[in-house]
Amino acid sequence: MSLARRAEPDDAPEVLRLRQVMIDSMFSASASTEWHEESLPVLRARLAEAEKGFAAFVVDHPERPGALAALAVGTVEYRIGRAGNPHGRVGHVFSVATDPDTRRRGYARACMEALVDWFREQGARQVDLNASAEAEPLYASLGFVRKPDPSMRLSL
Repeated sequence: MSLARRAEPDDAPEVLRLRQVMIDSMFSASASTEWHEESLPVLRARLAEAEKGFAAFVVDHPERPGALAALAVGTVEYRIGRAGNPHGRVGHVFSVATDPDTRRRGYARACMEALVDWFREQGARQVDLNASAEAEPLYASLGFVRKPDPSMRLSL
């Protein structure tokens, strides 16, 4: 059984906290968190809509009840079909983060595997993401390949 589970509306504050961890890791200075308050009700609503093309998978923090250790978030979008993807469903991973004190335990992998399974269930034939150099080995081990730009793609 996977450690990852589908995020629920009550997880929204922790999802935002981990998203901020990801944002802060991409920039040398800590970014503002003022947007969290406005984003929180929207995120709660999206997490409550289980089949609306949005999903977040999380792992609970093993030492801090109520906290999350990792997350992977994505959407399924429709694009006009083409060869290899005639139905036009494309997954996009846009937020993967691990709490700094729980890294190197396989939590992000568990979240990504659950998210990729969800993309398959949604009929997505490809999944795109932008990868940092630090995270690229994880994505490559899951089958994503580097494209000429910073995006990577997994063919399902």
